[in-house]
Amino acid sequence: MSERQLAPNCSTMKKRVAVFFGGRSPEHDVSIITGLQALHAIDQENFSAFPVYVTPRGNWLYGDILRDRRIYLPKDAVLEQLHSVTLDVRPNVDGIGRLLFQTKSGFQRVPAPVAFDVAFLAFHGLFGEDGRIQGLFELANVPYTGMRLSASSICMDKAATKRALADTGVCVLPSTIIRRPAFGLFPTVSDLKQHVGNLSFPVIVKPVHLGSSIGVAKASTLEEIRAVLPPIFQLDDEAVIEPFVQNLVEYNVAVRRDGSEVVTSAIEQPKSSDVLLDFKAKYCSADGIGDGEKIPGTSSQGMLSLTRTINPALDRAIIEKIRTWATICFSLLNGNGAPRIDFISNSKTGEVWLNEVNPCPGSLGFFLWEVAERPVLFTDFLTSLIVEALQLHRLAQLPRDPTQPDGRLFKHS
Repeated sequence: MSERQLAPNCSTMKKRVAVFFGGRSPEHDVSIITGLQALHAIDQENFSAFPVYVTPRGNWLYGDILRDRRIYLPKDAVLEQLHSVTLDVRPNVDGIGRLLFQTKSGFQRVPAPVAFDVAFLAFHGLFGEDGRIQGLFELANVPYTGMRLSASSICMDKAATKRALADTGVCVLPSTIIRRPAFGLFPTVSDLKQHVGNLSFPVIVKPVHLGSSIGVAKASTLEEIRAVLPPIFQLDDEAVIEPFVQNLVEYNVAVRRDGSEVVTSAIEQPKSSDVLLDFKAKYCSADGIGDGEKIPGTSSQGMLSLTRTINPALDRAIIEKIRTWATICFSLLNGNGAPRIDFISNSKTGEVWLNEVNPCPGSLGFFLWEVAERPVLFTDFLTSLIVEALQLHRLAQLPRDPTQPDGRLFKHS
């Protein structure tokens, strides 16, 4: 390893960006696509980006071949070309991240650490989008992109999001939470009766901490609720039960900061022939997961397939409500990054409810920004996320010795 890896902050050198993706999440495969799209679109004139892939079992892998989409998920022949690494969590005051190599035998010479200036997070779902990996990078004092630890944690918890929005004027559906039983995956009918309370059937049952419509099911009786809970409880320890919205239509909008101003993206209306969007309908025909790669510096009109309508014809009042509520939610959480906020509506009555917040949406929602009122191409969008990460890191720095003089019980140098 070169000396460059240990001193990447020199003003004459490009900022090194480690793009993290994969992870121990049901949304692992979508994260790979998001990560590779970002990796190939990052501005190469100002940044030097490299991939760090986290396997479904949580092993961190480093190697140039990870840039190639065709190798996923890596087989033994590819794994032999990769290095297993871990993050040095010692809080370096210079804010430089370091990946430490794990040796394959006790006799190998340990390579020098791989240093990086910014962690670009392209994780979706558990162990990556929910505040846990954010906490790790904050512990290591490394700049990272996207929403901060507390905001990520709240947004990936549907119940916590509803509680945070109480008294803001943002409408959310009434709901109840049921926890996984201490033993087994089937709650008793009496427990369900107690939890469902005054909710009328049919209802929607979904995991509290997952996204992408994973585990979402419709139920018309207590017995049906009980039947759909085990698959949810295999992935999550809590389920949320909400009223089923008739004449369901979904609207999504992304939010970010542009200087001191909070701005919203184009609005999308996902299409589906089913009542509920399933996982593959949302991702496999859109967001670049089908054929082809996202080309840096170009608009993504080709990405806007038949799975969505961009800026659908809506009453001005509904558009205003969606944008205003998205801005309120983002600002309430002191938002950063570019989360996508999802709404559901009864198309006949015009009622709208905030459904959930995606701290790191699939493909980072870049296509929504490319057709926004103020269009931003993917490469420029990624640059703004990286610059924001560096700025937030600088603002969060503590003194070298944070123990104040009047709180010192021991001699400090």
